[in-house]
Amino acid sequence: MSNKIITISREFGSGGRTVAKELSKKLGIPCFDQEIIEQLSEKSGLAKEFIKERGEYTTGGNWFTNALSSNNYGGSIQDKLWLLQRNLILELAEKGPCIFVGRCADYILKDRDDCLKVFIHADMEKRIERIVTHYGESSVAPEKRLRDKDKRRKAYYQLYTDSEWGVAQHYDISLNSGKLGIEKCVEIIADLYNE
Repeated sequence: MSNKIITISREFGSGGRTVAKELSKKLGIPCFDQEIIEQLSEKSGLAKEFIKERGEYTTGGNWFTNALSSNNYGGSIQDKLWLLQRNLILELAEKGPCIFVGRCADYILKDRDDCLKVFIHADMEKRIERIVTHYGESSVAPEKRLRDKDKRRKAYYQLYTDSEWGVAQHYDISLNSGKLGIEKCVEIIADLYNE
């Protein structure tokens, strides 16, 4: 298999975004993360903050509640955002080699033979250490922040893909960044990409 596209799904605080950015530099291919938010904002007229919050997370942690919150007259704003995001990811994937961070890109591109699907995770202690170091302290306990973000990502993924987020069978490889470190994760993915 010749890999052209990499999707990186990740637990909050696992360093998946950092892995993607470092991989982008190493391979010399674009990484789409914040860039998707900017392009969606331009296309939709929606605020970047709204897209950042709703492009990967549900409003609550329960997929069933979120499914019921869509109206029957053309869907919610979040549903429309999902369609815009899906179409943008498909469009960008056609332009050439690239990396996508989150946003259900692994599912959206699941039928492509040239897509390497990666999941980055780490144990709770490593993730807590990372979010406190990178994002600072918060009024919400770090463990609660991690669980809430992951719960909302999981609900979003299930709502729009009818699949379970983080399940090994959905990815080509799952890496523990807490044990391997960011650099080793980058090296492993780059080697697989270049096979």
